[in-house]
Amino acid sequence: MGVSTDRSDRQKEFDEANRLGFPLLSDSDKTVAKQFGLTRFGPLPIKRATFVIDPDHTVLALVRSETDMTTHADKALEVLRARA
Repeated sequence: MGVSTDRSDRQKEFDEANRLGFPLLSDSDKTVAKQFGLTRFGPLPIKRATFVIDPDHTVLALVRSETDMTTHADKALEVLRARA
């Protein structure tokens, strides 16, 4: 699942353009971002982060990179493969 502060209509366009294959949730009021400590001041109000969460709700990893988006997927897959 992906969570973004973008509006639902923007997420739908993104999903259709990229065929993600997983649900995207809108956090336009930043409630979830605040709960995960991802808010900040300035022109980019949200920190980009990927949480790898086990089915038992344990956070297995936190991936942060503002500039290299492939890092998020690569590190998340690495964690999941190590658990398999």
